[in-house]
Parts: sequence; C-alpha cells; structure tokens
Amino acid sequence: MTRRALVARLDNVGDVLLAGPCVRAVAAHVDSVTLLAGPRGRAGAELLPGVDQVLTWCAPWIDLEPPPVTSASVAAFVEEIRAREIDLALILTSFHQSPLPLALLLRMAGVPWIGAISDDYPGSLLDLRHRVDGDPPEAERALSLAEAAGFRLPPGDNGKLAVRQPLPDVSGVTGEPGYVVVHPAASVPARQASAARSAAIVAALARAGHRVLVTGAPADRSLTAAVAGDYAVDLGGATTLPELAAVLRGASVVVAPNTGPAHLAAAVGTPVVSLFAPVVPAARWAPYGVPVALLGDQLAGCRGTRARECPVPGHPCLESITPEEVVVVAEELSAGRPGRLRTGV
Repeated sequence: MTRRALVARLDNVGDVLLAGPCVRAVAAHVDSVTLLAGPRGRAGAELLPGVDQVLTWCAPWIDLEPPPVTSASVAAFVEEIRAREIDLALILTSFHQSPLPLALLLRMAGVPWIGAISDDYPGSLLDLRHRVDGDPPEAERALSLAEAAGFRLPPGDNGKLAVRQPLPDVSGVTGEPGYVVVHPAASVPARQASAARSAAIVAALARAGHRVLVTGAPADRSLTAAVAGDYAVDLGGATTLPELAAVLRGASVVVAPNTGPAHLAAAVGTPVVSLFAPVVPAARWAPYGVPVALLGDQLAGCRGTRARECPVPGHPCLESITPEEVVVVAEELSAGRPGRLRTGV
C-alpha cells in the first residue's frame, strides 16, 4: 500500500536543515515525502536527502512578515493538500510555535493521521501528541517526533545533518580547499556582530596567514563588502544555496553567528566557530554534529529574550568577542582539536 507522508517545517533555512534527520527517518519507511516549507526555507528543503517534493506556503502565524489571513488563501492551501492525498503528516515547530493551526488545516484537507510536539491540548487535531523533556538540540527534538511515530533512521544513518550530493564545483571562485569562511549576517540584527567587529575578525585571520572568503546573501552585499575589505574574497550574493554549501564544504572552518549557513556548514561536515548571541539557547540551536567553538557571553542580559533587536546597549554578548580569540579557536578546529562549548561570561 502506497503511503504518502508530509513533513512540515515552515520557517527559515536553518530550521529546515535541522529537520533533516527527522525527514530521513520518515523517508526510510514511506513511499514519498513532501516537505512543506515556508518561502524562507524552501531552498533548504530542496537540499534535504529523503525529500521527494517541496510545497511552499507562507504560514501567517510563523513568518516574520506574515501575509493577511483570507478565506481564499486558506481554501487554496487546503485544496492543494487534499489533491496530494497525504496519508500522514508530522508537524515540526520550535518550542515557542504551535502546531495546532496547521493541524486544523490538514484535518480540513482530509489528512487522516497527524503527529506533532504540543504542550497545548490538541483535542482531535492530533493523533500523536508528543512531549519532549529537557532542552535537547533541535535536530534531536525533531527526530524524537519521528521516532515516537514509529519512524527510525535506517541502519548506517548517523543522525547528523546532511545535504544532497553532488554539490556544484565552486573551485573557480574558491581556489583550493583549506580557506576560512566568515559569514557575518544573521536573519535578525540581535544575532550578528557589528560590521566593524566582523571586519576586525577577517583582518586578524588574514594577518595570521589564513586565506579568507566572506559569504552572504544578495541582500548582504554591502555588509560583506565592508567585512571583506582588502583582506578577503567577497562572495556576498555570488552563490546559490547549493553553491554556498560547496564553498562551506571546502573550508577548514567557518566563522558565523547563529544563522542558516552555520547549520549548512554542519550539514557538509565543516567545523564552526559559532558567534552565538544567547537570545535563544545554544543547547538547542548551536551547529549540530560537528566540532564547534561557541563564543559570546551566554549570560548576557539578552539571554532567552528571543529579541530581534539587541535590548542591551553595545550588544555585549557578541561585541565582547575578540578577533584574537576567534583566530585561536579557528586554528584549533582547523587542526582537528575538539571544539568547546563556552557558556561563561
């Protein structure tokens, strides 16, 4: 009997990449997997092994710039799901998001079995109401939902993040592997260091003898140009997401804030110097499955606020990181020494 599964993760690229182990676990036991992604996460969904189709929809209760809720848009979405004849669905959310609005729409579309992590009472909206204790990494939290639904990773799958292979050849822009990548941007200002601090990190790495590439999205071009300066190759806006994955794979280490490309680096097996603002917990959101050096004051006043703009004058959690410290830990990771999760002031 054919079984068609839907896995939903409706936010950003990094969130979608962290859903990868869950998706692979489901894919090992069904005939096809549709990944329901938001517009900000679609490119990540297209990179995930185990995904057969990607469906994009902007959820008004999740997107940072939500569209208006209209009966026409909701009806069109419900009919799109109904036409796919989905047999089961798993809804993945962050701890502060509710799966129940989507569960209601999937029920309206005739999906007969739905599972999600939910602290709220779901009534008849969920067949599996999964609970997660403690504060596990987000990838493990999502995988635990698949396991609770009876879907386990196949033999030989180590449960780490992964992307589809092969990746594009980017040697024409990167040169030989072994460079350091600095990715200065994050999805919100509270999670990234200032341009001046990032530029100082690039300069320090270059002075220490490292070949440095600076990466970013098209919208980041002015930032990457300022950060690269005369010390690094500026690749801001020059790569697709698969090409960026290939660039990150060729790096000896990636320096990045809490942002999708940090998770992309983990998905291609590259160690990460994580410039991590504690507005969300590092235990959940630090790069997963690779050596990581976690820098930044994890006890700063912004801790746990989920702020988009830093609420503390001077942005001390990240601006307190010295370029020299970044060089030291980057060289440790490049040399194969274990990463270290730093949580102190």
